[in-house]
Amino acid sequence: MSTFDVSGGRTPAAGRRRAAGRTAPDAVPNRRNTELLMLAFAVAIPMFGYANVGLAMDGTLPANILAYGLGLGVLAGAAHLAVRRFAPYADPLLLPLATLLNGLGLVMLWRLDKAGKLLRNNFPATTNQLMWSGLGIGLFVGVMLLLKDHRILQRYTYISMVLALVLLAAPAFFPSRAEDFGAKIWIRFGSFSIQPGEFAKIILTIFFAGFLMVKKDALALASRKFMGLYLPRGRDLGPIVVVWLLSILILVFETDLGTSFLFFGLFVVMLYVATERTSWIVFGLLMSFGGAAVVATSERHVKTRINAWLDPMAAFGPHPPKESSEQIGQTLMSLGSGGTVGTGLGQGRSWLIQFAAKSDFILGSFGEELGLTGLMAVFLVYGLVVQRGLRTALAARDPFGKLLAVGLSSAFALQVFVVAGGVTGLIPLTGMTMPFLAQGGSSVVANWALIAVLMKISDTARRPAAEPTPEPVPAIPEPAGPDRYGPPGYGTPDQSRGASS
Repeated sequence: MSTFDVSGGRTPAAGRRRAAGRTAPDAVPNRRNTELLMLAFAVAIPMFGYANVGLAMDGTLPANILAYGLGLGVLAGAAHLAVRRFAPYADPLLLPLATLLNGLGLVMLWRLDKAGKLLRNNFPATTNQLMWSGLGIGLFVGVMLLLKDHRILQRYTYISMVLALVLLAAPAFFPSRAEDFGAKIWIRFGSFSIQPGEFAKIILTIFFAGFLMVKKDALALASRKFMGLYLPRGRDLGPIVVVWLLSILILVFETDLGTSFLFFGLFVVMLYVATERTSWIVFGLLMSFGGAAVVATSERHVKTRINAWLDPMAAFGPHPPKESSEQIGQTLMSLGSGGTVGTGLGQGRSWLIQFAAKSDFILGSFGEELGLTGLMAVFLVYGLVVQRGLRTALAARDPFGKLLAVGLSSAFALQVFVVAGGVTGLIPLTGMTMPFLAQGGSSVVANWALIAVLMKISDTARRPAAEPTPEPVPAIPEPAGPDRYGPPGYGTPDQSRGASS
């Protein structure tokens, strides 16, 4: 039976039923109300912590608790409105998770500022951190407004490479201060300072995503198999060798363990995702450990940090080494005194670590006052941010978006691992900043930009495809002439009437 319409070109009944069953793009839930509800919880939890600190330390609620809650709520609300307007189909959890981490960091900084009044050289950090958080959310809104489509970033692949290298190399030309402990990772102009490596990780990810999208097929080729591994061709080793040398140069000239590890690890992870070759992971690990071993034996600053990692309690012995550090040992004792459930917010003594309790070792402060349970909850929030980023990569429809989402999520995860590993004694301390929690304006601003780009990718990935305009179904034309009323021989109506008469 023919499926063509014979009733004036209308859609057949079966086709009309299928069209009625389709979901229009406007009917797909965008989950913005879910995001708003989760944001309310993300603001309420830090407010509860803020009240808890005030009650524990002063016996009364903080006088400015409503102002703090209102300020954090206004910032979160502005970000939500920008997402609702410019990325309506973005992931609904990324913004609440980032807001929760940022709010918890502000609470802990205020608690440490309040306890550190008796310490020398204790500079309050809460006001500056709140200002930087506002600038970070402002940049978040700017990305939502200006970045119409993440695929536009692919046009600037090699420009991103040049800009990232300039940002990474710039601190080497500025003098370091005594309180920087030998690391040249800041650019200072009077009292103002910026850490360009925090922004370089995003720009480098854009370059890696654009480069690997074009070169992934060539890099996936293998020349031979050795011990179960597919060895890449010699000419394809060029990119990884260049990145390895650049990471070593950063480590040597800027004595920056964290950025060097993040830089090289990010490229190896993205290379593995693009090519699916395990051999790249093996080569990356071998080259990373080899380069680190060479630098550790020749660079004094790196060697000092490795010795402090190997013997964190050396500073408390009868004959402490000249360049030993008490901070790692103090942080381990702080984590140990917190136990399983912690001492309670405002009731620990991690402020004795002095300035590092707010920056490098803020996880020690959380671990003491929230305990192992609270610290695992913080890590779970970080894990959810990474998981949502990787889920965005799986949902992305274009290869550049997939690689960019994987790279940004991996950079975030690597930074959390490097900082947490250094604080807990798993790996040598690197001096990087814990995203959103620790004191550091550059880190807060850069990580808000990272969340914004991830949300723009998720908006494109989750946005329903536009329904194609249905073409009209052609109707079967009616025959013209004598055959219209029957086969030949029956005649026309006039002939039939004449014959009957």
